[in-house]
Amino acid sequence: MEIILIFISSLILIICVLVSVAFLTLLERKVLGYIQIRKGPNKVGFLGIPQPFCDAIKLFTKEQTYPLLSNYISYYFSPVFSLFFSLIIWLCVPFFVKLFSFNLGLLFFLSCASFGVYTVMIAGWSSNSNYSLLGGLRSVAQTISYEVSMALILLSFVFLIGSYNMLDFYYYQMFIWFMIIFLPLMMVWFCICLAETNRTPFDFAEGESELVSGFNVEYSSGGFALIFMAEYSSILFMSMLFSIIFLGCDLFNLIFYLKLTFVSFMFIWVRGTLPRFRYDKLMYLAWKSFLPISLNYLLFFIGFKLLLLNFI
Repeated sequence: MEIILIFISSLILIICVLVSVAFLTLLERKVLGYIQIRKGPNKVGFLGIPQPFCDAIKLFTKEQTYPLLSNYISYYFSPVFSLFFSLIIWLCVPFFVKLFSFNLGLLFFLSCASFGVYTVMIAGWSSNSNYSLLGGLRSVAQTISYEVSMALILLSFVFLIGSYNMLDFYYYQMFIWFMIIFLPLMMVWFCICLAETNRTPFDFAEGESELVSGFNVEYSSGGFALIFMAEYSSILFMSMLFSIIFLGCDLFNLIFYLKLTFVSFMFIWVRGTLPRFRYDKLMYLAWKSFLPISLNYLLFFIGFKLLLLNFI
């Protein structure tokens, strides 16, 4: 009975995430439209609300093409695994109902986020196209560079709250948000989230001007749609993680979901505002700026915790 309940709950969660992904694309197109002083999608239905479903039908019913020289099996399955990993991360969401009792939720997140790198690498390599290979290599280098700082920042919070469980962020932020205490760390984390999800100004994998859509250049119809959905699912998850770590973590409160929506809106806002970064500056930022900051904060948290333990 428990297994059936867990299965149904997981299915509901994943369906909700997929619907959220659909409407996040609509939100993005609307917001970008208003930023560029034009209307977004407004022809389909009321205010263009059914537009994401029309896009999904169009993408999944188009003809599936694949390059003759591609490594077909890995080319075909890498978008599927990409979406699978971006959806399975959602199972570590700290629900009070204990859908899955994750005491090591942060470790689970880091493991699944690292798997996402392999799917991008295989998608770029198996297409057997120079452009997609270049896009894949850029994306992998970028993601790995920023994952180091991300892991260190998470580790510093692990030292602070003394647990890998995401639910503990709720108990520690009942009276004051971590955003107020660690504002610089929050800004660094937001930049890392942008780089992790390959978003503007760090979207080198899809540098249209030089790489023509990057690692997914050879994908059409369903494969492209799956990669697209995986990217937006990871944006939503990063927004949720941002809200959990820095903005309080009461998942039964409507305000939490408003905060999540606002962080997702900030992703889009950045896309509509900033131009693409230069690639060498991206690497410089990762290794020369964010890595020292996160390391210093980690040492500070360790020292702070030892000081507290000595006084207690």
